[in-house]
Amino acid sequence: MNAHITEGRASLGIELGSTRIKACLIGPDAEVIATGSHEWENVYADKLWTYSLDAVWSGLQAAYAELVANVEKTHGVTPERYAAMGVSAMMHGYLAFDADGELLAPFRTWRNTNTGVAAAELTALLGVNIPLRWSIAHLHQAVVDAEPHVPEIRFLTTLAGYVHWKLTGEKVLGVGDASGMFPIDSAARDYDAELVSRYDALAAGRVPALKDLLPQSLVAGTSAGNLTAEGAQLLDPTGTLRPGIPFAPPEGDAGTGMVATCAVAPRTGNVSAGTSIFAMVVLERPLSQVHHELDLVTTPSGDAVAMVHCNNGASELAAWANMFTAFSSAAGTPVTPDGTYAALFEAALNGEPDAGGLLAYNHLAGEPIAGLDEGRPLVVRTPDSRLTLPNFMRAQLYGVFGTLALGMDVLHGEGVQLDKMYAHGGMFRTAGVVQRFLAAALDAPVAVAETASEGGAWGIAVLAAYVVDGQGRDLDTYLREAVFADAPIVTADPDAADVAGFSSYLDRYRAGLAVEAAAVASL
Repeated sequence: MNAHITEGRASLGIELGSTRIKACLIGPDAEVIATGSHEWENVYADKLWTYSLDAVWSGLQAAYAELVANVEKTHGVTPERYAAMGVSAMMHGYLAFDADGELLAPFRTWRNTNTGVAAAELTALLGVNIPLRWSIAHLHQAVVDAEPHVPEIRFLTTLAGYVHWKLTGEKVLGVGDASGMFPIDSAARDYDAELVSRYDALAAGRVPALKDLLPQSLVAGTSAGNLTAEGAQLLDPTGTLRPGIPFAPPEGDAGTGMVATCAVAPRTGNVSAGTSIFAMVVLERPLSQVHHELDLVTTPSGDAVAMVHCNNGASELAAWANMFTAFSSAAGTPVTPDGTYAALFEAALNGEPDAGGLLAYNHLAGEPIAGLDEGRPLVVRTPDSRLTLPNFMRAQLYGVFGTLALGMDVLHGEGVQLDKMYAHGGMFRTAGVVQRFLAAALDAPVAVAETASEGGAWGIAVLAAYVVDGQGRDLDTYLREAVFADAPIVTADPDAADVAGFSSYLDRYRAGLAVEAAAVASL
């Protein structure tokens, strides 16, 4: 293992998630050598969700420094170079720069839902669903609102694209991340030229042509530049990291999630559960019509994917877990956060299949699939419901998957077939619990690999390794042969009682959305 590190045969992936920046170092056979992380949080300022660029770089440096410290502690060596590197981050959003590379407006993340007018106009113009969080929706909303900075825009990118640009000097983007900026033509593996022309005609005279604003789209396996001396200093101010390391195209968290679950071939899909939750299903054929619940994006290789994206994932669940952890301390028998999750998840297994008539909404932010511009977390029950800890926790876990299930129903209505769904994210560290409930929500087998909790940082490290080790193989073949051939994978088949219980829960969930909407209007 030490030789992999000292001779530069390991690959490094870094992902900037919504609540954590994580670095993951893997060896030539994709095993995890070391990780490092840094917690961070978005800020709600001037009615917009944002992160400062200073927080981006201090967080990246902290996560990388922790990884290096873990390598030194475990292996007794200090890494100076890697076989390849890659950066991933939460998709979509709005990072606009002027000709001098200066940020023109605070970073607007995927979580913002202020782009309704633009998204509706673009969906009608382009004939494809343009979600509120897409970069083109943010850009066009700024155009519609005649924001003063719009005429000065010379470059538009995502968070992953921005970090990659600063580390390598290259204004590029992996096609999967690019597909969350503007619609992609899967045949060309590039922005849809006809749709680009339509937008340029619409916005003529108000904003430069898109070809001059958007980063170049690259497929997985393509070399996307090398670490510059300035980039090395940005990431590692100690000066130990050497420049010249090749980079993979920067990708979004959806694409790295597909890689981390070996779900890049047709009839496969994956669910990524974190601050947001989304499902990705690789399509065999085009959808018959436009659905506002479904986004059309791509795999890191450019193949068409239907995406069900929910703004709200596990954050409300985490808030309840934190309260139970605090209670344990107040009661004089403190439990660790991991211990709290394990106890609560195990309790949920003993809940009634329909959660005893309880209902939980996890909407901290707006949720377009549910028709909500804002969120109000709620727990609702009728007088004859059974309020117990097992039922409460089952309702909370079902609530994480509620909006996702609404979107997946639309996909099922299109006749899309799935052989298996893969899942990843920290929620799946407690074996057999969340996986079982997700199988019930989807009524499909759900597989979880041993690497599931490593998530997108491991996925982008694999994509980095693919650049130097692909050997002409397509991405699906490379993953199956070089990465997942011997990987331990646990599959949970849907339990009939759980399926029926979740179906009953979802019926209440649909009906109760009127209560959620009333809470938004009243509180």
